[in-house]
Amino acid sequence: MPADQPAATTRAAAVEAASRGLAVFPLPPGARRPAAGGWHARCLTDPGEIAASWPAGANIGIGCRASAVVGLDLDVAGDGPGQLAAFAARLGEDWPDTLTVRTPSGGAHLYFRVGAGCTIASVSGGRTALGAGIDVRGPGRRSGGYLIGPGSLVNTIAYVIVRDIPIQPLPPWISTRLR
Repeated sequence: MPADQPAATTRAAAVEAASRGLAVFPLPPGARRPAAGGWHARCLTDPGEIAASWPAGANIGIGCRASAVVGLDLDVAGDGPGQLAAFAARLGEDWPDTLTVRTPSGGAHLYFRVGAGCTIASVSGGRTALGAGIDVRGPGRRSGGYLIGPGSLVNTIAYVIVRDIPIQPLPPWISTRLR
């Protein structure tokens, strides 16, 4: 998407995310962080409401708790994809195939469905049980974390869906290590 994308582009992307069962909230244009607290209460799931109220050019936040998802953020700098592949291979597991979004840095967000009572916390900075270069965004115990949604722009580079398939359940070999 070009840097001067029309406001309708992020609105359409937010509506698309909601059609996948994801709860969205607006982030300031070009930003990765909410402008203020309380984003948990602003998560929307109704495509019509999103289409009618989405702020012009806003980036898209995906609330993990409200969406019942866990996101694995595979950072390129820490070789997150290689770390996850090696971890899976050690356990004799397959690479988890689910909705995947390329981030502006060249990394990836892998989205996984979890049950309503899931309490996997958000963890970053190489402290996850999956290895360095893999951050976790989870529903947590209270409000949970969030991901930047596809269609968002940061430094004029878009978050883009690269594996467009339904969001799959979190594999047991991953959930066991994150609980």
